Amino acid sequence: MHLSRPARCSALLLTGSLLLTACGSGSGSSAKSGGSDAGAVTLDNCGQKVTVKAPPQRAVSLNQGTTEILLSLGLADRIAGTATWTDPVMKGLEKANAEVPRLADNQPSFERVLDTEPDFVASSFASTLGKGGVAPREKFEELGVPTYLSPADCEGKDNSGDGDGSRTKPLAMETVYGEVRELARVFGVEERGEQLVGRLKNRVTKAASGIRAENTTVLYWFANQESPYMAGCCGAPGIITDALGAKNVFDDSTQEWPQINWETVADRDPDVLVIGDLTRKSQTAESAAKKIAFLESNPATKNMQAVKEKRYVLLSGQAMNPTIRTVEGVEKVAAALRAYGLGG
Repeated sequence: MHLSRPARCSALLLTGSLLLTACGSGSGSSAKSGGSDAGAVTLDNCGQKVTVKAPPQRAVSLNQGTTEILLSLGLADRIAGTATWTDPVMKGLEKANAEVPRLADNQPSFERVLDTEPDFVASSFASTLGKGGVAPREKFEELGVPTYLSPADCEGKDNSGDGDGSRTKPLAMETVYGEVRELARVFGVEERGEQLVGRLKNRVTKAASGIRAENTTVLYWFANQESPYMAGCCGAPGIITDALGAKNVFDDSTQEWPQINWETVADRDPDVLVIGDLTRKSQTAESAAKKIAFLESNPATKNMQAVKEKRYVLLSGQAMNPTIRTVEGVEKVAAALRAYGLGG
């Protein structure tokens, strides 16, 4: 779920008198490839044809999800800036992440992004690269900067309405693996991409091995106390639920994150509550501690069986979004089901 220098060089860019890629061409960074140095790469990305003429040297990632893919591919030295974070960086990437400038904890301005002289811009969400976001993709492309949108937020998904969109078909982890492969190809590190996908697949297989949770119901609460965002059937939480054979109590909604009242939540009375433990400060009850305090004091929820037995699973926001950390979600929910005696 999302809520969505040189000064002389930036000024020229904004007037359209110089292509942004030309401003970035003086970077001293060299491509440290785990595969061959790539030439031009052309992708069909979320309905747009995107051509990247050379492996990026000054990429900007506008969401934590795409940032963590690039860091996992060993590309910290080629990231000029990141933004829009919900959680601490994924374990094992702390040192690499510390080398990368953070443009904003939430959404940066278009001008702030241009100040980095980017030669490639990636985003996890259509709302970030659209009206009301940092800027529409066209504004970057007019300046010669190719953009990339995570396929998980457009393939089999309708973003035309309000909120976080609706799924027209269930998301599969293969879509996330495809994003890893495409970004690895853009940066000329295809071998690293295949290695990362292989590690992720092995983790899912290991986590789900032996789990039989057909009779277990689960609820996913991302954020907001007054009008809580609960997971619908078919986004990243659907990947987690399906991998373990469990049932999401709101699988009758195709919305990515429908807002559901607490009386309805209590009526569904799930066996396990999967709770987003976020560090951002844009909604109420972001942290797991605040969510649990609410659940245990609210008249509509305190008598739910999962609350009385404290059957909670704490996940990062990124594990509940369609990212490589969805694998982390599978692992933690699987471990909790075993611990609670609900894994078969």
